[in-house]
Amino acid sequence: MDYQKFLSTRSKARTPSAIRALMPYLKQKDMLSLGAGQPNPETFPYASMSVTLKSGETINFDNELFQRSLSYDLTTGLPQLNEWLRELQVTEHAPPCKEFDLAIGSGSQDLLTKAIEMFAEPGSAILVEEPTYTGVLSFLKSQPVDLVPVDTDAKGINPEKLDQILTNWPNSNPTGKKVQPRPQVLYTIPVGGNPTGVSSTLERKKKTYEICQKHDIVIIEDDPYYYLQFNTPRTPSYFSMDVDGRVLRMDSMSKILSSGIRIGWVSGPKVFIERMNMHTMSTNLQPAGIPQLMAYGLLAEWGHDGFLRHVDQVANFYRERRDVFAEALERNLKGLAEWVVPDSGMFVWIRLLGGITDSNELILQKAVKNNVLAVPGTVFMPLNNKTPCVRVSYSCIETDQMDEALRRLATVISEESNSSSSK
Repeated sequence: MDYQKFLSTRSKARTPSAIRALMPYLKQKDMLSLGAGQPNPETFPYASMSVTLKSGETINFDNELFQRSLSYDLTTGLPQLNEWLRELQVTEHAPPCKEFDLAIGSGSQDLLTKAIEMFAEPGSAILVEEPTYTGVLSFLKSQPVDLVPVDTDAKGINPEKLDQILTNWPNSNPTGKKVQPRPQVLYTIPVGGNPTGVSSTLERKKKTYEICQKHDIVIIEDDPYYYLQFNTPRTPSYFSMDVDGRVLRMDSMSKILSSGIRIGWVSGPKVFIERMNMHTMSTNLQPAGIPQLMAYGLLAEWGHDGFLRHVDQVANFYRERRDVFAEALERNLKGLAEWVVPDSGMFVWIRLLGGITDSNELILQKAVKNNVLAVPGTVFMPLNNKTPCVRVSYSCIETDQMDEALRRLATVISEESNSSSSK
C-alpha cells in the first residue's frame, strides 16, 4: 500500500525529537550519557511498590522495573508491556500482516486523536458510523475535515451503504459542501458499539473489508469492547483479516482492568505507528510509567491464558447485567420504545415511539427533573441530526435499581408522547 497518500501534511511534517531519539540508548548499561535532561532518580522518594488484588494476592513489583517506571522512558511504552501486548495480538488475532507495529498510549482516546490528526488533511472527509462515539465526534469536529455518516443497523455497519457512498462520490456527499476528494478513512466501533450496543457480524465485517479494499480505504478499528462479547467464540476482528495492512486497531485496558490507569494500545502498519509516535514525542512524550508497570506486573503474573480467563469473567459479569436490564426494559418501556438487545458491551440504544422526533429536551430537562439520567441521541450523530433515540447503560446501576430508573424514564416518555399526540 502507498501509505504516504493517507497522511496529512501536518503529520508528514513531524520529525523525531532530538532528545527522545536518544532514549533507547540511555537504557544500554554500557552507555555513558552526558545528554540526558531527566532528573536524577536518587531524588525520588519512592522505594518500592506492591498492590493487593481483590483475590487477596499481593504483587510485589520488580524493583529495577519500578525504578525505571519512575523516569522518562520509550515513546512506545515500557518494552516488557509492549512485547506482552504484541504476543497477545498474535495469539488472539493472528494478523496476516506479521510485520505490524505496536505502541502504548494514555488510553485509547489519546491514540485515537493522534490517528485522526494523522489523516485529517484540510478539506478532506472521513467516514464515520451513524450514530457513533461522542468522544471521537467532539475531536473530529475540531479538525479541518467533513464527516460522512454511514448507516448502521442491528447487524452493525451497512456495507452496501458504504459502497454506495464511495462508488457515487461526489454525488453521494451528504455534507452539502463543495466537491472534495473521496474519503480515505473509515472510523468504526465494530463490537458493542457506543452508543448502539450492537456488533458487526462476521459477514458484515468481511463485506466491509472487501469494500475498503475496492476503494483503498484505511480502517480505524476502535475496539474497546472486543473482550466484552457475550457469545463465544468472539467474532474475529478486522485486524485478524487484514491481508493488506490497512487496519489501524485500537485496544483499551479501561473496560477490562481499570479505566483510571489510562492504558490503551494501537496495532497496525509501521508507517502509521511511526507517525503517531512522532506526535507523542512532541506532546505527552510517553505513556505514564507507573500505570504501565501496574498493568504489566499483573499481566505477567497471569500470563496470556490467565488474562483470557479474566476477560471471560468480565464479559460474563456484563452479560448477567444485560439480561436483568433487558427484562426491566420489557416491563417498563414496551410500547413506548424499541431497541435491540446487545450481544456485547454495556449500552442499549432506545428509539422512542409515540411521535417523538427529538429526545434532547426530554432527556436533558424532563428526565433530569424526574431524577433519571440518560444521554440524548443527537450527541452521537455526526451531523447533529435530531433523533428520537436515547443511549442508556447498564454497566454501573445496581440491578435492583434498574426497574425504578426505567420506570422514571417511562413516565417522561409517556408524558411526552401524550403531549405530541395532542398537538
